[in-house]
Parts: sequence; C-alpha cells; structure tokens
Amino acid sequence: MKDLTIQLLIDGLTLGFVYSIIAVGYSLVYGILEFINFANSEIFMVGAFIGAEVLIILQKVGILGNIPIPIALFIAITISVILSGSLGVLIDKVAYKPIRNSPKLVAFISAIGVSFFLQDAVRIIEAVWKNAFYVNAPDVLTYKIKFSDNTNIPVKFLFIVGSSIFVMGIVTLFINKTKWGKAMRAVAQDSTTASLMGINTEKMISMTFFIGAALGGFAGTLFTIQYSLVHPYVGFVLGIKSFTAAVFGGIGNLPGAMLGGIILGLIETFGSAFLSNLTNGIIGSEYKDVFAFSILILILIFKPNGLLGSTVKEKV
Repeated sequence: MKDLTIQLLIDGLTLGFVYSIIAVGYSLVYGILEFINFANSEIFMVGAFIGAEVLIILQKVGILGNIPIPIALFIAITISVILSGSLGVLIDKVAYKPIRNSPKLVAFISAIGVSFFLQDAVRIIEAVWKNAFYVNAPDVLTYKIKFSDNTNIPVKFLFIVGSSIFVMGIVTLFINKTKWGKAMRAVAQDSTTASLMGINTEKMISMTFFIGAALGGFAGTLFTIQYSLVHPYVGFVLGIKSFTAAVFGGIGNLPGAMLGGIILGLIETFGSAFLSNLTNGIIGSEYKDVFAFSILILILIFKPNGLLGSTVKEKV
C-alpha cells in the first residue's frame, strides 16, 4: 500500500504540475482582458508537437546521443516556448485584437474557432509530412532512482516538477518585481488609466499572450517528455481540466492556479486508482474525468471565486 501511494503521488504531482502551468496561462490572459483564451489548450498541443519533433530531429541527425540529455531537453523546450509564444501573439493579432471591444461572447466564439483550426492544421501538416496524425517522441529520461525495495522514482518526474517550480517562480517574480510586470498589472487594474500614464496597453497585452502561450508550449513539451505519444486532440480535455484548475484556485490568481492544478492532479490520480474499489467495480478508472468536471460544478456553485480568489470589484 505504501509503494502504491508513493507511485500515485508521483503520477498525481506530474499531472498536476502540467495542469498548473496551463492554468497559469489562462489566469494571465484573464487577469488582463477578463477573457478565457480557450485556444491555449491547442497551443499546448502545438507545443507538445514541437517538442516531440525537435527531439525526433535531434535523434535522426545523431545529435541526441552525443550531447547530454539536459541540453537536448533545453533545446526542445526553448524552441517550443519561443514558437508557442509567438503563435499566441499571432493569434491575438489575427483573432482577438480586431474584436477587442466586442461582447465577450464574440471573443469566446473566436477562441473556439482558433482551437478547431489549430487541431486540423496540425493534423494536416503531420499527415502530409509523415502520413500520420500523431508522433511518438523518443523517451530520453529513462533513469530511475531507487527509493525502496519496490519503488523507484523516475528522473523525468524530478525534472518535470523541478523545472515547473523554477519556471513558475520566474513568472511570479517577473509579474511582481519587474517594470513590465508592474505595467501588466496596471493594465489589468485599469487599462484606460494605464494608457493615460504612458503605458502601451497593446504591447502589454501582446506580452501577456506571449507568456501565456509560452507556458502552454512549455507544458506541452513536459507532457511529451512524460507520455511520448502526442496527437492533435490531446489538448482538448486537458485544457478544460486546466481551466478547471484555474477556476478551482481562483481565476486570475497565479498562486491559486498553481495550487488548483496540483490539487486537481492528485485528486484525479488517487480517485481513479480507487474508483473501482469505492464503487464495488461498478465504475472503473475510465471515468476519472468525472472528478475534474464535478469539482468545476461544485466550485462554481459554492465558491465561484476559487480557493485563493477574491471578489472582483467592478471597475469604474
């Protein structure tokens, strides 16, 4: 039982940190525009494909086996982060900026349209390039550290958790301590007043989309490192769960988004493991998604501001 608990804890934290990173991307954009960028789930998917393809290319040209694994992962993550962030800015310019002052429902429909477009675009590109709509990335982190007689801790778990904490720490410091972060928070507080104070609001919005999308690409590459198999529809359900994590922690609250993702990952993993026992075999682990959506419904009913969220005062 102890070994099973440790393994479930490892799996839950791994999944939870992926949720957390995407949830932070949702919260960043919401904090500025009060708009949920549902296309961020597909940016995550694109980032996963980019990370996978970079690792595959490094393997094909013989570089992957001749350089240290951390350097190969750094290359894959860096390329994925830059391209995903740039894609986020492009999406904002094409799909969101022209309708910036329209009703929020219009932006929501636009985000859904972008999501479907990215799914089909990646599927077409992969079909033309490789005659397949999915990729299998090389498993580069296969080492395990012996924890007990029956339990080993995968190095990829330590890498995912460590890099996630580092990146989220950097983002938090950037938002709270830098001039650009303060400008972004000023735009979130009152964009009109921030503009009158000399802040380029459009530049801050673009920066927000870049950071949010870059986090999606980072999470996508971590997903590739953990699970290897990536397909064009991998971001849909995972993105909804990450949105649930953001709402759970308090939408617009970065620490809340991190906490919500970790808790959701643990609840889903432990719940799915014991679901069959709790229901005497009536419901199996294939119903694990029920946990995420049940949490979303309960939070919206009983605590719509989330665990760490606060009541948002109307801006005047």
